[in-house]
Amino acid sequence: MAKRIGMEVSIAAAEAVALADVDVIAAYPITPQTHIVEHLSELVANGHLDAEFIPVESEHSAMSCCVGSAAAGARTFTSTSSQGYALMSEICYIAAGLRLPIVMLTANRALSAPISIWNDHADMMMSRDTGWIQTVAENGQEVIDLVFHAFRVAEDQRVLLPVIVNLDGFILSHMIEPMILLDKEEVDRYLPPYRPKLRLDPKEPITMGPVGMPEVYTESKVAHDEALKASRAVITEAWKEFGDLFGRYYHPVETYKTEDAETILITMGSISETAMTAVDAMRADGRSVGLARIRLWRPFPTEELIAAVKGARTLAVMDRALTLNGVCGPVCAELKSALYDRDLHPYLQNYIVGLGGRDVTVQNFMEMSDGVVEAAERGAPMGYEIINVRE
Repeated sequence: MAKRIGMEVSIAAAEAVALADVDVIAAYPITPQTHIVEHLSELVANGHLDAEFIPVESEHSAMSCCVGSAAAGARTFTSTSSQGYALMSEICYIAAGLRLPIVMLTANRALSAPISIWNDHADMMMSRDTGWIQTVAENGQEVIDLVFHAFRVAEDQRVLLPVIVNLDGFILSHMIEPMILLDKEEVDRYLPPYRPKLRLDPKEPITMGPVGMPEVYTESKVAHDEALKASRAVITEAWKEFGDLFGRYYHPVETYKTEDAETILITMGSISETAMTAVDAMRADGRSVGLARIRLWRPFPTEELIAAVKGARTLAVMDRALTLNGVCGPVCAELKSALYDRDLHPYLQNYIVGLGGRDVTVQNFMEMSDGVVEAAERGAPMGYEIINVRE
């Protein structure tokens, strides 16, 4: 039976990976994800998890091992952050292109330079076009649940794509929270054994990853694109099945008090809970404000996000990464494209927040909500603003 626990989120995430009966873990330590793979190494060393744990010399090697493991038909896991993700990114493209159902937890952290071990979404945004499915957790319970969901979706014969579960570094990874941890029998009800469609086997040789000549490369990328788009149906189906079994339902976009909201805040990750507190405070003050939180980052939940914000007059879009393009952040760019495609034109402002771990407070959200309304009223050009910059 599921039990309520108080535990560091990283440790709970490792326990969830173990409950998923993973076969191979290949990992290299990097702050702030180290506790995840460190605890998995302890579980393997102490005989609590029957799996191969491969300590490697770099994140590039970690993902290389994962590619080989998944290609051989093993349920495979790794974890990384920031510069580690940057180093392994070459192989991440290969994992997705080969349709290998690897699961990875990314404890999101800022990218250098200057070096920072604290949280923002720079690594998540760097990885957005690798072809992996990506989900985003707001708290420890969601990290656990999304791990099970990731294996379920990745290994589905209709999908066969790698999945990243993003959790904010330190803000979630090192926080002790109350959570409900499923037991092995419950996990087995939701997550069937992995049965690979194709695998490397000396007795039945096949080729994986041949050279993509110009005559076939475009078609291979189209197939990958179609697979990623088609995964949306399986992602939502697997979330509904999880909710039906365990009472916790997830959706590509989740809303809070948006039904009659004239202004909607758009967030992703752990700051969403602070934003909900701000929405409550503004509602109590008579302001018509709601919140839309993005749970599914790839494939991008265009239809769900449009439905969430349709009818709002102003949108305040939060990005926790600076794209350095002089236009707007990546989440805002995606939303602008979606709105343009549907011929919808609410007034929109982009706010870059929380870079390198800087706090984003309830007061900040209230100021951004008021700011987008004031900017719309005076007809200011839509753009972006970096919040909490010291003078």
